Amino acid sequence: MPTPQQMCDVVAAYFNAFDAEDADAIAALFANNAEVHDPVGSAPHIGIKAIRAFYGESVAVRPKLVQQGPTRTASDYAAFAFTVTLPTGQRIDVIDTFKFDSAGKVIEMRAYFGPLNMHGF
Repeated sequence: MPTPQQMCDVVAAYFNAFDAEDADAIAALFANNAEVHDPVGSAPHIGIKAIRAFYGESVAVRPKLVQQGPTRTASDYAAFAFTVTLPTGQRIDVIDTFKFDSAGKVIEMRAYFGPLNMHGF
């Protein structure tokens, strides 16, 4: 199992890759059989190819992600709050969770947000 610091480092790499608009770097954080639920309740993106495609579309919108507070870790999970601001000025307040495998790769990502967290839409 990765250490709390290793999990925090992956979260930091996730934000850095978004800043760089680098979908390949984001996808590299995930295990081959990972699942992305963004948002929770929508159809998941399963497998590295689907995850890469999803993040390719995500970075193409040029969102700005800003973490709100520290990353929290427990067992093999990390949770973190952040704000997504789109070039249009629309904003989404999100909490994500990452579940990690023993190699430190993300095997499950869940994004928690809904209509009450979406501003300017």
